[in-house]
Amino acid sequence: MSGGGCSVVWFRRDLRVEDNPALAAGVRAGSVVCVFIWAPEEEGPYYPGRVSRWWLKHSLAHLDSSLRSLGTSLITKRSTDSVSSLLEVVISTGATQLFFNHLYDPISLVRDHRAKEVLTAQGIAVRSFNADLLYEPWDVNDVNGRPFTTFDAFWGRCLSMPYDPDAPLLPPKRIISGDTSRCPSDTLVFEDESEKGSNALLARAWSPGWSNADKALTTFINGPLLEYSQNRRKADGATTSLLSPHLHFGEVSVRKAFHLVRIKQVLWANEGNKAGEESVNLFLKSIGLREYSRYISFNHPYSHERPLLGHLKFFPWIINQSYFKAWRQGRTGYPLVDAGMRELWATGWLHDRIRVVVSSFFVKVLQLPWRWGMKYFWDTLLDADLESDALGWQYISGTIPDGREFDRIDNPQFEGYKFDPNGEYVRKWLPELARLPTEWIHHPWNAPESVLQAAGIELGSNYPLPIVGIDAAKTRLQEALLEMWQHEAASRAAVENGTEEGLGDSSESTPIAFPQDIQMEENYEPVRNNLPATRRYEDQMVPSITTSLVRVEEEESSLEIRNLVEETRGEVPTNEMVNQEPRRDTSNQGVLQTIRNNTLPQPNAAIGLQHAIEDSTAESSGSSRRERDGGVVPVWSPSTSSYSEQFASDDNSIGTSSYLQRHPQSHQIMNWRRLSQTG
Repeated sequence: MSGGGCSVVWFRRDLRVEDNPALAAGVRAGSVVCVFIWAPEEEGPYYPGRVSRWWLKHSLAHLDSSLRSLGTSLITKRSTDSVSSLLEVVISTGATQLFFNHLYDPISLVRDHRAKEVLTAQGIAVRSFNADLLYEPWDVNDVNGRPFTTFDAFWGRCLSMPYDPDAPLLPPKRIISGDTSRCPSDTLVFEDESEKGSNALLARAWSPGWSNADKALTTFINGPLLEYSQNRRKADGATTSLLSPHLHFGEVSVRKAFHLVRIKQVLWANEGNKAGEESVNLFLKSIGLREYSRYISFNHPYSHERPLLGHLKFFPWIINQSYFKAWRQGRTGYPLVDAGMRELWATGWLHDRIRVVVSSFFVKVLQLPWRWGMKYFWDTLLDADLESDALGWQYISGTIPDGREFDRIDNPQFEGYKFDPNGEYVRKWLPELARLPTEWIHHPWNAPESVLQAAGIELGSNYPLPIVGIDAAKTRLQEALLEMWQHEAASRAAVENGTEEGLGDSSESTPIAFPQDIQMEENYEPVRNNLPATRRYEDQMVPSITTSLVRVEEEESSLEIRNLVEETRGEVPTNEMVNQEPRRDTSNQGVLQTIRNNTLPQPNAAIGLQHAIEDSTAESSGSSRRERDGGVVPVWSPSTSSYSEQFASDDNSIGTSSYLQRHPQSHQIMNWRRLSQTG
């Protein structure tokens, strides 16, 4: 059965042979060619970081070994255009079908939609499947058919769905290989020589690969899960599941994890094991938060760039690269924060409680733009995940309806004694504080001089003084919030009076640039025309987004747009000292800046919303479309009512926000209606 008529299975973040619907469909159809395409340039500024690339390298080797044991192998391709490479693989192998599993980030949504259109136009049957979620985003809605806007409402609906998630599939017994004689693999390079030494240390702590992920899941469920509720707050040990890197790369099926945990839930409920039941509920909630991150990303594709609560586009973030550097290097003067950041740099990992501590410090104490922190997490975490990181940073920043109160500042000193009561975590990652008594370990600036001398600590020399005082940060935050509300009120008044269309719509604000040391270059290539596709019931729905940027008919137009971006790009000062009080950028570029990419997106890696976000739900890849500026625009707008009503009425469910309740106008979700097509 090898040769013509085979099926191509396109692997992405589903690097497993167990419970892989696309692979199972290919095996059922006959001979199979398995392919992985490495095209990181398509990700724009989110080029995978060092530790993430290390994991991917080993996960792909593990997958290839598994496929070889089943009768085939993994073809790897290096590309800057995944869809073109897919078409080349299909032609060279004589394939007649393409199977792949869904992804939900905006870049993948656009890429996958284009893949279906291009290959279908070539006569290739294309089918896609759910392998990453319990339920597809378009299947989980409120009674009015609209997407949920708070986590508790969303997760409650998931747990009360009339049908259970599909049971996980067994791996195939064998795979008949298609003809790959004219489709050689490219050698993929995931690390350079300077990275190999650091990467070698990762192998001591982690074992990438789907069968290792399966072992990790089994070990967790049969061991630490029972005491998960009791131990998960402890930062000084492996008290979480450690499954997130495996889940990100699709090495373990979320459906399998869900089903195995539910079995434990029933067992412990029958035994009356209350501690076990509580642990199961908390772990299932963590699965739910991962689901919700994809749900938010699908329904609000710009959630990794812009706040979902409209008034927060007016927040005057502090543009201070020196503060940012001190945070990254673990030199803020707050031991728990510094220990966390040094662990992150050394290992690519952070306990979830420490992630909350360091990110909260970043946006509330330092008041740096949350997208800077999210981007640094993306560059350094083993489990870097755009959807989950965007949800986490928006939650901490208070920029989603059920996020933390924006005026809440967590004191790292108190958080330290809560999550690291004996100081062991701090001592492990801050050896300069190792001899400091526990009484002072989380606030050395209060320790008597004799204690500091005995511990060999000279504050301001071998360990820094606090970069910002907590009381000063609280005062500064209140001033910033007042400034934000003044600008928000002025904008609303201008709109209501009809004198202006608004002062700070994110479509018109100057984006805050990523600092240069984490800036990623983006390549530009001509916009491709999309070819028509046919609709299949298995097709992944896509939000109301364009599948390409504005078609630039003339060279002058392209240069004009690019020059405009260059001229209005926000600058990051580089001459500020760490111990200086940062200035807020009070120019028009600063006060009303919204955190977005600072360059034009790559055509195949960016989208432009065409409707207000209340209309951005889902659309099949082949139903009604309209042409606009050269791009195919899927349209599906079942509701004309605004989300703002629902945002105002829903309870804040991740954490009740008294601050937002005092400011009901803050529930008005950002109006995307006038966003430019280039995003």
